[in-house]
Amino acid sequence: MFGINGGELLVLLVVAALVIGPERLPGYAEQLGQWVRRGRRFVKDAKARVDEELGEEVGDVDWAALDPRKYDPRRIVRDALLEDDEPVRPVSTPATRPRTGAAAARAATGGAAAAAATDGPGAAPVSTPYDDEAT
Repeated sequence: MFGINGGELLVLLVVAALVIGPERLPGYAEQLGQWVRRGRRFVKDAKARVDEELGEEVGDVDWAALDPRKYDPRRIVRDALLEDDEPVRPVSTPATRPRTGAAAARAATGGAAAAAATDGPGAAPVSTPYDDEAT
């Protein structure tokens, strides 16, 4: 309890009894009892409120599995590598889409700016991405 062993606690209680004195000791003991009762009531009410807010799903959580002392990065990586997920297909964007025809020829000959500006005859110009928050 707070890093105090039994002998140290006994010495503190004796010193407190001598400093407070036998006249005021019962009043202080009564106050301490009231504080402890209030603290217990507060904790009980807080726990009831949390249980009410979270609902019954919180009872299904395996809290022991979420213990950070059981965190093993090797196990997590091994489990992630052994999972059989469906392969993720890359999303094709104008910047990553393979160029064909005239756009590919312009990009191959060094006309990258012209290839980025239009993607073939009759195609709408593709604007360069712009970051409003950059410098």
